[in-house]
Amino acid sequence: MKDTWFERLTDQIARLPGIGRKTAARLAFALVDDREMAHDLSEALRETWESVRECPRCRNLTENDLCSICSAENRAVTVCVVENPADLRSIEEAGLFRGRYFVLHGLLAPLDGVGPSQLGIEKLSTLVKEAGAEEVVLALDATADGEATCAYLSRALEGTGARVTRLARGLPSGASVEFTDALTLAQAFEGRQKV
Repeated sequence: MKDTWFERLTDQIARLPGIGRKTAARLAFALVDDREMAHDLSEALRETWESVRECPRCRNLTENDLCSICSAENRAVTVCVVENPADLRSIEEAGLFRGRYFVLHGLLAPLDGVGPSQLGIEKLSTLVKEAGAEEVVLALDATADGEATCAYLSRALEGTGARVTRLARGLPSGASVEFTDALTLAQAFEGRQKV
């Protein structure tokens, strides 16, 4: 006999990335066992749903008129393009980039119906022009969709006057050439440096 409330709760939790069915069931039991935690979580979700939205300038997530990065005055005019807010957060926490960002919220995937308009590429061009950005750094995954998006963005940003670059790719420290895939090897050869 299955309880529909439990199945419904487990199904919703299992929709989260990286959460399998067994983990979802364990989390569902934890929420039912700890009513206070469940209440706090539901309040946090409600507040997030009601107040968090995209920054109108860079498409980062914010609860203010502009995100904290766009409202900061001491940022460089270099723009870093990322796939999602989690990528932005990782780069920010590393402290290696102090410019502005633009969040695509995905990658080009025509078969899935994701084209330039869904990624806000026109808005990106406007941001680059208005900011007077000298460089746009493409910090996208080294996947087929990421490579296609980089190629498209490079062409789309030609008229902005900004130099378009992308993160270095190639062999990571400690990698074995023997076990490296062809795309990574090609990028390593392309980005080789003088010793």
